[in-house]
Amino acid sequence: MKLVTGLGNPGRKYQQTRHNVGFMVLTELSRRWNGSPSSLKFDAEIREASFQGERLILCAPQTYMNLSGQSVAPLARFYKIELEDILIICDDMNLPLGKLRLRASGSSGGQNGLKSIFQRLGSETVPRLRFGIGRPPERMDPAAYVLQNFLPAEQDLVDRTIQRAADAVENWCQEGIVAAMNRVNSD
Repeated sequence: MKLVTGLGNPGRKYQQTRHNVGFMVLTELSRRWNGSPSSLKFDAEIREASFQGERLILCAPQTYMNLSGQSVAPLARFYKIELEDILIICDDMNLPLGKLRLRASGSSGGQNGLKSIFQRLGSETVPRLRFGIGRPPERMDPAAYVLQNFLPAEQDLVDRTIQRAADAVENWCQEGIVAAMNRVNSD
């Protein structure tokens, strides 16, 4: 069993914001994999799915970004999911819009959702797929930037990147982290 967690903030207000790309990728994966209807468990919206015989849990924490670990850690413990079988999908301001980066481990890079998950799991050795959202314009507060909707001119690139991110998750499921990193990070 694998746990795929997309990070974001709950509620209509945040639905299309830069911070919610993790939720957007989960929506695409659920569509592709014919995910079960969602249920609320562990302070998260949970869907079950399968891909090529692999049982997966799709998790969208409903705790708000900075407290994501409150959902992910108990869920992983309940299902006895190993760290290497967890994949976190999150936004990254340090990557240009549309760029993806898959890593097996490392620091949170200032991403508070990742930081919360690492603290609760007691390890940074958790695979993560970072989805580039670009830097805020000069003098704009980064917190305001991530809570902003994508611009209409950016939407086509965002939609294509969501598809590529979903492909990357499928690569991770099929081939493992190293092969998936080679494929995703070479783009």
